[in-house]
Amino acid sequence: MQPHKVRIALPSKGRMEGETLEFLANCGLRVNKTNPRQYSASMPTFPDVQVLFQRPRDIPSSIAAGDVDLGITGYDTVAEAAVDLDDMVIIHDALGYGECALVLAVPMIWQDVVSLDDLAMRARSETLRVATKYERSVQRFLEQAGVEGVRIVHADGALEAAPSIGYADFIADITSTGTTLRENNLRPLENGTVVKSQAVFIGNRAALATRPEVLSVTEQMLEFIEAYLQARGRYMIFANMRGESIEDIASRVLEQPDLGGLQWPTISPLVTGNQQANWWSINLVVPHHRLYAAIQQIRAIDGSGVVVTPVTYIFEERPARCQRLLATVQRQGK
Repeated sequence: MQPHKVRIALPSKGRMEGETLEFLANCGLRVNKTNPRQYSASMPTFPDVQVLFQRPRDIPSSIAAGDVDLGITGYDTVAEAAVDLDDMVIIHDALGYGECALVLAVPMIWQDVVSLDDLAMRARSETLRVATKYERSVQRFLEQAGVEGVRIVHADGALEAAPSIGYADFIADITSTGTTLRENNLRPLENGTVVKSQAVFIGNRAALATRPEVLSVTEQMLEFIEAYLQARGRYMIFANMRGESIEDIASRVLEQPDLGGLQWPTISPLVTGNQQANWWSINLVVPHHRLYAAIQQIRAIDGSGVVVTPVTYIFEERPARCQRLLATVQRQGK
């Protein structure tokens, strides 16, 4: 491993790996992984970045130890390891994919146990066992909820089978749709969500504070991530309109509820070669769910030649997360 390299850890398996690689590619941060079995790769946007693939649960510990500088993993793994991770900073807490939740799930035959209060009542009359690989998170959750008399037993793999084979009475596991739980005759408890999770971008606090190359790569990645997330699901509309003046066009456009753009629409004259033809071009950005309504409104004010294109990035003023990152680094350096 070259010491000058900025090291980024990404998930090495399953849906999380594929979604992370797709997300980074959409952000303009493509990872070049030529062999699906290899555990290192490159990022052409940053020649001095080395990408390493690790199990999602190992990434927070690698960040804290300084083995890698940056990483993307699920927040559930960060929450589980957080008590030992004073050296880690969450750079972006909502990358918008990998959504899931760590939930308490009980057998469907427990008809009298619907909520956390019901579970607490049952635990007062008998010692219950919960199978999970998120022992710290579950322990904290049960303590904060005042649920006593539950013994946590560690388990990996298919936790859903634990109650049926007698290894545990109920489980705490990750779910996104609940289908696997239902297929195994389990159901989530009401108010039994331990952690809500999605992909997060994390970094080593000391590396960000003391190594300018790490901070530079992080800032650039964060800018592209924010620009992509801001643009996702938005479309740029171009249209032509005939009018007496820019004020006339602006008045007609701004009367419509969906033609305001991100801030205001852009209006500019068209060069027609005909002094009598007062044509203007308008362009604005709209979210996908208002796209058809916006087109209808343009037609209603005599707009024509409507062209629509997806927006790839929206770079606005310096993102708030970049400002918070710099503030965190400055405090660390003092």
